[in-house]
Amino acid sequence: MNEKPVPKSDCPPTLAAHRLVPMAHVSDVDRAAEFYTLLGFSCESRFTGEAGVTNFAGLVARQAEIFLARASEPVVPSAQSVLFYLYSDDIAGLRRHLLTKGLLDGGPPPGEGRPIQLPERNVAFDLRYPFYMPAGELRVHDLDGYCLLVGQLA
Repeated sequence: MNEKPVPKSDCPPTLAAHRLVPMAHVSDVDRAAEFYTLLGFSCESRFTGEAGVTNFAGLVARQAEIFLARASEPVVPSAQSVLFYLYSDDIAGLRRHLLTKGLLDGGPPPGEGRPIQLPERNVAFDLRYPFYMPAGELRVHDLDGYCLLVGQLA
């Protein structure tokens, strides 16, 4: 098999990008920020428009960051083509916590003999143990249908 070599950057280190923070468009920034607090995030910054509607929030949890921005059009879960990968030291405990806070129990994750249609929002699925994350992985869909995978390192 002929594999192409991975290209190396020729960008000078002083010019290179060094931090990446995903920004997700959400239907309601305040509700989305509250959802992410269930995963351990805290709101670090928030900007509210003249009408009193929150347009942006920056959230942080240890080394993880996410920006939430108010969407200008409806957010359709099936059209979200980004996946967020997070890590937790106890995904079983995190799943129990999410269920006690009102997330739906989705049972087996989509793709394991189950269609991806429902439920698509505010749900935590059963843990799975793929070869790349033998200590376990949790699939969560947030309030806007973004897919969050939470892995547990050994």
